[in-house]
Amino acid sequence: MSLGLIWAEADGGIIGKDGVMPWHLPEDLAHFKRLTIGSPVVMGRKTWDSLNPRFRPLPGRRNIVVTRQDGWHVDGVDTAHSVAEALDRAAAETPTASSPGAADPLASVWVIGGAEIFAAVIDRADRLEVTEIRTSVEGDTRAPAIDDRWEQTHVDPVEGWHTSRTGLDYRFLTYRPR
Repeated sequence: MSLGLIWAEADGGIIGKDGVMPWHLPEDLAHFKRLTIGSPVVMGRKTWDSLNPRFRPLPGRRNIVVTRQDGWHVDGVDTAHSVAEALDRAAAETPTASSPGAADPLASVWVIGGAEIFAAVIDRADRLEVTEIRTSVEGDTRAPAIDDRWEQTHVDPVEGWHTSRTGLDYRFLTYRPR
């Protein structure tokens, strides 16, 4: 099983404030969907709560929510009580890279947040997909540190930044283990 982490971050690694992303970047949402569609997504319960109820569970993806709350249940969602349990569940039914219908052969399972879940799995990840947003915002949740273990292998655009229809500058970065 391949494991990818995906997030968007503002200056200083901010990924959230009061349980939501403190920006609106439709191009990032489209990028997120394009990469994760057809694959299991693992998230913490707070990340689940932060999703727009209209889009829960995330369509076209097996949603696995890690929670400490006994009895937490939502139709259409697999509940796990540890990160290890969530990854085991994801791996049990995840197609291999060569399987027909495999959405992305480079990341068969995506971890989509939050900070505690990222911290628990980053050492096992094969790929990081980061949308870097050039803006300063107040926040209470930070992305995991990308240390020397990681090498940036792709940036889009190659030079400069995209500008969103909302006016924010952003770029997409891919990291792989060295």
